Amino acid sequence: MLKRAIFTNSSGILVSRILGFVRDLLTASVLGANIYSDIFFIAFKLPNLFRSIFADGAFTQAFIPSYAKSKHKIRFSSVIFLQLFGFLIILSLLVTLFSHIVAKAFAIGFSKETVDLAAPLFAINFYYLPIIFTVTFMAALLQYKHHFATSAYSTALLNLGMISALLISQNMDKYEITFYLSYGVIIGGFLQIIVHLIAVKRANLCKIFRFKKHKKKEENRFYKNFFSATLGSSTMHLSAFIDTWLASFLISGSISYLYYANRVFQLPLAIFAIATSIALFPMVARAIKNKEEYKALALMKKSSIILFAVLSVSMLIGIVFDEFIVKLLFERGAFTQEDTINTALILTMYLIGLLPFGLAKIFSLWLYANEQQFLSAKISMKSLAWNIVFSLILIKPFGAAGLAFASTLSGFILFYLTIKAFGFDKFIKMFKSKV
Repeated sequence: MLKRAIFTNSSGILVSRILGFVRDLLTASVLGANIYSDIFFIAFKLPNLFRSIFADGAFTQAFIPSYAKSKHKIRFSSVIFLQLFGFLIILSLLVTLFSHIVAKAFAIGFSKETVDLAAPLFAINFYYLPIIFTVTFMAALLQYKHHFATSAYSTALLNLGMISALLISQNMDKYEITFYLSYGVIIGGFLQIIVHLIAVKRANLCKIFRFKKHKKKEENRFYKNFFSATLGSSTMHLSAFIDTWLASFLISGSISYLYYANRVFQLPLAIFAIATSIALFPMVARAIKNKEEYKALALMKKSSIILFAVLSVSMLIGIVFDEFIVKLLFERGAFTQEDTINTALILTMYLIGLLPFGLAKIFSLWLYANEQQFLSAKISMKSLAWNIVFSLILIKPFGAAGLAFASTLSGFILFYLTIKAFGFDKFIKMFKSKV
């Protein structure tokens, strides 16, 4: 079951990432690496940051263990969905009303004229967050039932929406293209909702919004874990966002170099590490709930060995062929050879951290399954603090490449602290055992 689930997630993510690279190829060709690509990427990164931390990461990690232990699953899931969806809609409306303030806060290095250009894009893109939360909620219900295919493959719909927007607008003014891209994000999100609704209906999981009176103990426990998980799942994503924020002080194009390099870095991380963790987490959570620790450890051992092998190979290939990969993917149209060289260097800096970030995801599942989200949050914040320190030290002498390497260094700290929390003795015994 584990191998099949990993394969389903990996193949689905691979399809999505291939389409993502087609999207990025078109974006690089149509927009290049300049102020217009910078303002779109930073506007798109804001809801993606919140999505990665709040929806994809923290919600699933807190929801599945709580849902598994809930005695009133229908009421519990309905209340949680309505409360969080309502909060995100209000937050999106506030971002729309104060889009200039938000744009200035998240792109502090931009001039007033650039902030004016970016503000409307922030307002549009942020509505992707409540949309993707709805998708994530349905995906978590499906994952609990060991249904992974819909969520794995539906991510491709976002890329199809953006690719369509680029094809339609490619001969237009560059600033106008950024609006088409932004609306493509929203359309892609609605398409994801539609396919998940179909899957949820087929899995007979539509019995929501039926309430029975009971104490709010289950919701309170969820939110306690959820807020901790929000911090605990944030390290890598906040690191990338800090890179973007600091890069706004560097030369034009720096944000785009970081974005394109991070997109390549995220490919093996998503196909192998994220796909494995998505498949593994419900199984580990169930084993812990049933007091079968040996089974959970056996699953983690098997997964981490496979992950170590494939990530090591991916890292070496990426570092050796960094410039070739970037050139093959992006160097056409407005994306020049100089852009390729700058992006390739940053890619290498990111790839050095592939193993620690990937393996940390596996061992953090143990903490989440045992509802130790607060401990994971402390680990995450320590790693993030070191990332900020490294970024401030390295940005001046090495520019955008220094920011990427600072993120990598924080990944090693994250991995060390995660294994320490998991237990060094348990870690060693797990690999020595024959299970």
